[in-house]
Amino acid sequence: MDVEAPSRPPAHLAGLSWTNRFAALGERFYTRLSADPLPDPHWVAASDDCARLLELPEDWMRRGEALQVFSGNALWSGMQTLASVYSGHQFGVWAGQLGDGRALWLGEVDTADGPQEIQLKGSGRTPYSRMGDGRAVLRSSIREFLCSEAMHHLGIPTTRALCITGSGLPVRREEIETAAVCTRVAPSFIRFGHFEHFAHTADDPDALRRLADFVIDEHYPACRDAPQPYAALLEAVTQRTAELMAQWQAVGFCHGVMNTDNMSILGLTIDYGPFGFLDAFDPGHICNHSDERGRYAYARQPNVAFWNLHALAQALLSLIGDTDAALAAVEPYKSVFPAALLAQLRAKLGLRDERDEDGELADALLQRMAADRVDYTIAFRRLGAFDTGIGARNDALRDLFIDRDAFDAWAERYAERLRAEAGNDAERAVRMNRANPKFILRNHLAEEAIQQARAGDFGEVQRLLKVLQRPYDEQPECSAYADFPPDWAQHIEVSCSS
Repeated sequence: MDVEAPSRPPAHLAGLSWTNRFAALGERFYTRLSADPLPDPHWVAASDDCARLLELPEDWMRRGEALQVFSGNALWSGMQTLASVYSGHQFGVWAGQLGDGRALWLGEVDTADGPQEIQLKGSGRTPYSRMGDGRAVLRSSIREFLCSEAMHHLGIPTTRALCITGSGLPVRREEIETAAVCTRVAPSFIRFGHFEHFAHTADDPDALRRLADFVIDEHYPACRDAPQPYAALLEAVTQRTAELMAQWQAVGFCHGVMNTDNMSILGLTIDYGPFGFLDAFDPGHICNHSDERGRYAYARQPNVAFWNLHALAQALLSLIGDTDAALAAVEPYKSVFPAALLAQLRAKLGLRDERDEDGELADALLQRMAADRVDYTIAFRRLGAFDTGIGARNDALRDLFIDRDAFDAWAERYAERLRAEAGNDAERAVRMNRANPKFILRNHLAEEAIQQARAGDFGEVQRLLKVLQRPYDEQPECSAYADFPPDWAQHIEVSCSS
């Protein structure tokens, strides 16, 4: 149903310019509806940095109806609430029609960084909920909020998170939990699955073209002048996806559910569910307890992304008009991804020059780390303090490895490589500390914040957010957040309900 906005919006947001470009596509692409009310909402957390992106005033949480609006209980003038329809492959199997089953699009505002869409996650049932309740719980909302902002400050393309509101409303998952709503922000929430949906829709054959033209005109305008604009679009998405995968692998991030409906057409990290950052380096690590076959294991993510790009190519094939041209548009992934990953690894190793043996040097370190199950983030951070002096032991790093002789052999090769560049250890350490974060959102840190929030104390969510907003800085007063994970962290399980 259509939703009428309040006739008199709060003054502090009356000046926002709403463009709502996606809504202009027409109701073939979405269903208009209102959110299910969230009873007795309260604030859980908010990101001041994301609020600045949207150009909200500093006291936006204390003025007007912000709490009600971001809980789904009210609207500001200019908002158009809708849930979009899409389809997709889930765990490699065609799932048919999907859609925003628990998300509600509020609209799009102009900012200095371009238009930004605002979306509520957990706002209740939609026509695409597939027997679900449409709600999100406090646990999953805190995880998504923190990781969205953490990834942004790591420099990795991502959707953002403005705030979380909570309620005592009971929601059943594996156990009874309480409801929450996370407000997400992105230039677009369009996914590979949107294209797959309209490629399979026979009653409106022009819808796929309208969607592709919209994405080109609004997000990839350079493709319009290409000889084959739709092939150019596919190649541009391939480029961004390849670069995103390199960034994921370099920081040790595992998404957990890389279905085609969870792949952003803009190359953003989207839909944080059973994600995780590597603790001990294990290429076969599976962060999603629901992923019984390990389809989305850490080392498989790059190949899954390539598979998903082929699914997108199939969806665009009728517009491209030529199978060879479609395949050629995704082919660059094979060269862009490894080149981008090697560039990331060179930065993590502090290498300024490019040499043919650099890939093998990086692989040798990773193999040693995997064999000894060395903590991924701590090892690379300590590598920044590597002493290239003759006879230097580098004990802080060396002590992370079980096979010290094997580490020593690698360390000598690495020292020779660094000395060949005739660089300065101190200057290199500064560079490496901008490539190797000290702080990441480890599962146990999120779990501790969640447990405190469940007890009514939301302070740890904000404290952890503050740390994650400066992941490359030393922050000695927060060093506990960079410690090795406790033993109990090995038993944390996250699944698709997370």
